[in-house]
Amino acid sequence: MANNKKEAPWYVGGLHFECIGCGNCCAGPDEGYIWITRPEIERLANFLGMTTEKVREQFLIRVGTKSSIKEQPVTKDCVFLTETSDGRGCSIYKVRPNQCRTWPFWNYNLGSSNDWNEAGTRCPGINRGKLYTLEQIESLKQKKKWWDDE
Repeated sequence: MANNKKEAPWYVGGLHFECIGCGNCCAGPDEGYIWITRPEIERLANFLGMTTEKVREQFLIRVGTKSSIKEQPVTKDCVFLTETSDGRGCSIYKVRPNQCRTWPFWNYNLGSSNDWNEAGTRCPGINRGKLYTLEQIESLKQKKKWWDDE
């Protein structure tokens, strides 16, 4: 008889994370994509007081059928990462995309404990602060419509 039980992930005991607002997750030097959905673009446009067309033109690029927030050409930082009196910060934090909201609980970082600790070399909030349970992590990974919580 086959065992159909799904094996528990390596982080079954949960993971610690506390955002300290360093902005490293929004910064280069590596190039990447900051995926943003149509409803999130509408919320961003509203937040910025712009049309969705203007937001697409000024802040987004098309990658196949998806949209991604532009990065600064030299640094590869997100265009919404800004310098503040406290260091770096997100100028659209209130309406940031789901991809940003779920950091660091991305499949890429959760592949193994080594992947998680590697992410921790760039993100000082990994392995400190609040304990996220397996259930909380899985819920974050599955959530797509963050605005349902508003």
